[in-house]
Amino acid sequence: MKTMTTVLAAALALALAGCAAEPEPAAPTPAPTAAQDTPAATDDASAAAGGIALAAQARVVLAEVQGSGVTGELTFDPDGDALRLHGEVRGLAPGSVHGFHVHETGDCSAPDATSAGGHFNPGQMQHGDRQSEGPHHAGDMPNLTAGDDGVGRVDIRLQGLQIDGDADRDVVGRAVIVHAQADDYATQPTGNAGARIACGVVELVQPAPDYQGPAS
Repeated sequence: MKTMTTVLAAALALALAGCAAEPEPAAPTPAPTAAQDTPAATDDASAAAGGIALAAQARVVLAEVQGSGVTGELTFDPDGDALRLHGEVRGLAPGSVHGFHVHETGDCSAPDATSAGGHFNPGQMQHGDRQSEGPHHAGDMPNLTAGDDGVGRVDIRLQGLQIDGDADRDVVGRAVIVHAQADDYATQPTGNAGARIACGVVELVQPAPDYQGPAS
């Protein structure tokens, strides 16, 4: 009997030791809060530091001048060391050709839009054809030609211009002007393009939403 009692006591002691060694269940992890679920917002500088450059974009809303009926919307996008200007100008005579420039001052308030000043010309160059090898104003652009529907469709690359940067190249705060006649690229300093029939101020849009920085 004494032996049996000893065996039972030893078995009970082993069972109790096993229970003591068993770890307690871990407390459940609390669910993340809404603040933890949402990534922290970053500003432009921190995004750039993470390797994603944000590029600015600029737009122009053209309004008629002196009842011309000419309106339009244009967008400037970064394109390497240049800007790409694209959009539409409406209300033109079918097949007509018009001088088309970036002007110095973003002010279309004068009835004839002369408040926009002359062509944007920080380099003090002669007026000329951007598409030739000769000198030209920074704001000189190819003539605008209307289609049969009276719409001038724009898609041009403007070397040397930029957005939100060096003042000598920056188009933001300038104006885009459509003229009544074609630019002859010879008459100084205007190209003999006639009256101003549409004017719009170049405004900054921050940032271009789909720009992911230069390719690595």
